[in-house]
Amino acid sequence: MPSETMRMLRSTIRDDGTIAVTIIEEPTPELSDDQLLVEVGASPINPSDLGTLLAGIDPESLHTGNVDGRPALVANLLPGVATAQAARVGLAMPVGNEGAGTVVATGAGSDAQALLGRTVAAIPGGMYATHRVVHHSQALPLPEGVTAEQGASCFVNPLTVLGMIETMRLDGHSGIVHTAAASNLGQMLVKACNSENVPLVNVVRRSEQADLLRSLGAEHVVVSSDDSFRADLVEALTSTGATIAFDAIGGGDTLSSILSAMERAAGENDPANRYGSTVLKQGYIYGGLDSGPTVLDRTYGMAWSIGGFLMPNFLARVGDARASELRAKVADEITTTFASSYTDRISLDQVIDPEVTRRYARMATGEKYLVVP
Repeated sequence: MPSETMRMLRSTIRDDGTIAVTIIEEPTPELSDDQLLVEVGASPINPSDLGTLLAGIDPESLHTGNVDGRPALVANLLPGVATAQAARVGLAMPVGNEGAGTVVATGAGSDAQALLGRTVAAIPGGMYATHRVVHHSQALPLPEGVTAEQGASCFVNPLTVLGMIETMRLDGHSGIVHTAAASNLGQMLVKACNSENVPLVNVVRRSEQADLLRSLGAEHVVVSSDDSFRADLVEALTSTGATIAFDAIGGGDTLSSILSAMERAAGENDPANRYGSTVLKQGYIYGGLDSGPTVLDRTYGMAWSIGGFLMPNFLARVGDARASELRAKVADEITTTFASSYTDRISLDQVIDPEVTRRYARMATGEKYLVVP
């Protein structure tokens, strides 16, 4: 018998400039014909989840509080956050974009009933919960033997990786540059690019991160803290011909440095053009590890473009049929190309523990936490 109640996490920005994160309990609802009740086994903490969970806090202000008699994680928001997110002030927001678990009950529809007892991944939001009601079309059945923990990160990172490769081709490029490349996503990208023979230049901060990626088969890895970084980057770009970059950092001048290096690599073939090379150099920002302004020092001619990259927007671009093919590829390779590793596993109650929060909120490259409700 499925549980009569569900525990779930809620995050609320309050009008006093603080945020409160607490766990509520609700009765399990009756299911419509097309719905599933998923007992959540695992859900990752992605940077995009932290945006909803914590909004933008002063970590030093984290403390335990109380909301309607329930324990809560409370913190002060950084200046300007409450104003920027005024639309959600007072709203108790569900958290957890994706996750996986077991279908323990279904509605009367045949499509839903076919999934009873299956382990499925889903991306309906609100997955930091013991149970989640999901439309059957939002559930991705996992291959036999794949656990909820193995399938928990089945959407955000894997589909972003495939989206990068697909966007490279759609935009007419033949090689990729990726920053913060030692992340779980970066490791997936190394394996996917190797599988599809896509030249890839990986930018990392530390030499041990470079060693990790090389152990996975990465050929071109440059270390941004090395004195030779700019020269190494130009050499890698000249070798690969990569002219599209996906930047997880966002703030600072990293993307500008990459565009400049692309220009140097391309300009060697067209040194007399005073407007720079005619090679299009393209940069996409998809993360915000640095929340500061993006600095552009335009030393890369006139053939360049930057924009934002978001996985759902990419899926809308390629359409439902192609998106379904990509999801199926992820499911087939979830324990190989798209396998995730985790720094630690934490319970729902630990999510609202200030000491645990300080660890998972750091967004350190290569660290990833898994919520196991």
